Amino acid sequence: MDDALTEPEIVTLTADHMHAAAEIRRVALWQRLPWLPDVHTPEEEEQYWRMHLLPNFSILGAATGNRLVGVIAYGDNWIEQLYVLPDFQGKGIGSLLLGCAKEEMDEIRLWTFQRNVGARAFYQRHGFTAEEETDGADNEEREPDVLYHWRRLPERTPGLQPSYG
Repeated sequence: MDDALTEPEIVTLTADHMHAAAEIRRVALWQRLPWLPDVHTPEEEEQYWRMHLLPNFSILGAATGNRLVGVIAYGDNWIEQLYVLPDFQGKGIGSLLLGCAKEEMDEIRLWTFQRNVGARAFYQRHGFTAEEETDGADNEEREPDVLYHWRRLPERTPGLQPSYG
């Protein structure tokens, strides 16, 4: 039997999924960055997804079978959240979710922590460039962060040649 991961199904998340989405964020973030302070309870995080993210952003999930394994919340040229469960990282799920956002936006900004080396490498592989670094004074965790930016390149028009005159 082939144990290779089949491509996950991308689904639009609803209020029924917000508990699972918030849990994916907690598990993925604290496995990658265990030193971060835990500034919100699981219940507060779920409420944030339900009351802030859901009404204001597109939220998609990556599902394998009946299990949600990755989430992205995006809109208005920002990615607010992008997390994949640790056991499913490195399998193209984050790239698939990011690709959905890139299809809908011509320009994207996002914040990640400076010490999140894996996330920084991921975004740089996908064409994002670091635009600003901070000391973390403006985020809840007080952790130095970095603002990344991506912009869609204009499509080339076939047959047009540059004018030199």
